Amino acid sequence: MFKKILIHTRRSIKFFILLAIAVFLIVGIVAYFYKPTYKVTFNGEQIGYTSNKGELQNKINDYIKNGDGQNVAFVQIDQLPEYQLCLLKRGIVTNDDEIYEKVKSQGSTYYRYYAILENQEEKLYTSDFEQAENIINTLKQKNSTNMEAISIAEKYETELKDFTGVDEAVSKLYVESKPDPIQTVAVAKATGTVNTGYNVSASKVNLGISLIKPISGIITSRFGASSRIRSSNHTGLDIATSRGTPIKAAAGGTVSLAGRKGSYGNMVVITHGNGVQTYYGHCDSLLVSVGQTVSQGQTIATVGSTGNSTGPHLHLEIRVNGVAYNPQNYLY
Repeated sequence: MFKKILIHTRRSIKFFILLAIAVFLIVGIVAYFYKPTYKVTFNGEQIGYTSNKGELQNKINDYIKNGDGQNVAFVQIDQLPEYQLCLLKRGIVTNDDEIYEKVKSQGSTYYRYYAILENQEEKLYTSDFEQAENIINTLKQKNSTNMEAISIAEKYETELKDFTGVDEAVSKLYVESKPDPIQTVAVAKATGTVNTGYNVSASKVNLGISLIKPISGIITSRFGASSRIRSSNHTGLDIATSRGTPIKAAAGGTVSLAGRKGSYGNMVVITHGNGVQTYYGHCDSLLVSVGQTVSQGQTIATVGSTGNSTGPHLHLEIRVNGVAYNPQNYLY
């Protein structure tokens, strides 16, 4: 019995040895003629083979993230390649580079750049944010008058824009402030004589004429008001509006003064008869001259901020025989 078992065991051992040799020979033959590799399909089409799918996919992932050019933000590829393990005859070579280029050709490249906008309209472009900031800061240093309308926007597009350097961009965007008309108005020293002394009355007298408002605006200082910019109380009424607003004659009469008059700046005085006069101070430009007859409503000057003034407004006085009366008893 024991002898039979021993014979059976020896036969089994020989069988397994022969089987192992056969498997080894088969594996050797397969390994000699074939190599394990990966078949690559892309968009349903077989495009080649790779022996290292990890390395190839990492290369594709890096391209998607960074692209291969300047100012690339990312590359959009709708579908990635698929890999299937297979045995490839050793005579057939892998084509990783071709696969990579095929995948690249299906991508959409998005570029990052920065647009300089003026009133939300794209004016020019820079390649990076630092350049855009330098342009804005330089415009601020030069006091460009359009700074409130200038802004920066980060953009992503499939087309790369033409970039502008800092110096050229500043040159194109810079808007020089216009000379202050207060400094450039050529007005001669006043001719004619008027009373600008501090003679005031709080009462109301009959002027004997009707008046119209010289301008429309906001009353910023009333008759009799005190202020740190005046040596005495206010002898007239201040009406604020924008510089250049036409000033109309409150009534018809003859121009008694037209020119620069001390703290009044550029001023027009119209004599209406019976001792009644109207004064128009801090004007920008004067449109009448001494001795000229004007009609009610005629434009005689424009609003400015000349003389002792903190902003564009009309200083209006009504005087009778040199005494100043409150304009609001007659107007506004």
